[in-house]
Parts: sequence; C-alpha cells; structure tokens
Amino acid sequence: MEHLQAYRAAGGGKHRANKQFGISALNRRLLMAAAVLFAASIANTESKAQSGPFAPMAGSWSGGGTVILDDGSTERIRCRAKYAPIGPTMELSLTCASDAYKFNLAANVRSEGSAITGSWSEASRNISGSLQGRGGGGNFEVVASAAGFNANIALKTTGNKQTVTLRADSQFRGANISLSR
Repeated sequence: MEHLQAYRAAGGGKHRANKQFGISALNRRLLMAAAVLFAASIANTESKAQSGPFAPMAGSWSGGGTVILDDGSTERIRCRAKYAPIGPTMELSLTCASDAYKFNLAANVRSEGSAITGSWSEASRNISGSLQGRGGGGNFEVVASAAGFNANIALKTTGNKQTVTLRADSQFRGANISLSR
C-alpha cells in the first residue's frame, strides 16, 4: 500500500497509466463523434437525393405477373424494374418477358405538385410518346400516349411491394405485375 501511495505522490497524485488512458479515451470520443457526424452527413445527403414524390420507388425491383394479349389470352411474365429518382424527376426502366413476349419500357418523368409529365419509349417495338397524369408518394396514375396507342398505367408502392397495372387499346391489352425489392 505504501508503494502505491509513493507512486501516486511522484506522479502528482495520479497513476500515470490513468493519465494516458484519459487522453486515449478523449481521442476515442472525438473520433467516435467525428464518425457519427460523418455518417449523419452522408445520411442527410442520401435523404435529400431520395426526397420527393418518387422516393418510395427508388432502387431495383423484381417480380412477375401476367400479360393480356388482344385475343384475350394471358401469359406469365417475369419483370425487373429500376427507378432512379432525383428530387422531382425520375428515370425508370421496366423489362418484362415470357417465353413468347417481351417489352422494354423506359421513361423520364417530372412531378410538379401532383401533376406528372414526361416521355417514354418501348425499345422492342420502337415506339415512344408522352406521359401525363397525377400522383405522389409512390402512387401514380398516368396515361402513356403515342400515335395510334394509348395506355393507362397505375403504380402503387407500399413499403417493399409494388403493383403495376397497364391497360392499353392495342394488341397488347394489359399487364398485371407485382414487384418487390
């Protein structure tokens, strides 16, 4: 015990190891605070990039459903979708295929309040046109138009589930698609 008291007296009343530990602990706290601040700034940047009416749709989705052809027959399809929202705009792609049928839909859309406008194209049939409709928060109803073609498209996003319903007035009558991420 006398040895410990003499050691503390020589070190100004404190054990030298405790002093080094105190500095190290302070450095660790500062480093931890800096890491938390950095992580928060990244999360804030990501939330700004993912804010807006299309934010709930962001990312890659996959699933399947059915396509309805002009003769009333249906085929099962497999689908992949990718949504890239940036504020009030979004780029999207939807590719669906069965053994005998395929479509590749791409679009660029913009939201102004609840009004949606944009352009679309379908690569396998080489057609393109305009989009207009309404919606927000991952739920949209739009009309895709081109010369001799009109289709109603409804998208509903809830958490990690999404439904896409297309109804058209051409040889492609429609599709019912369920996606998840």
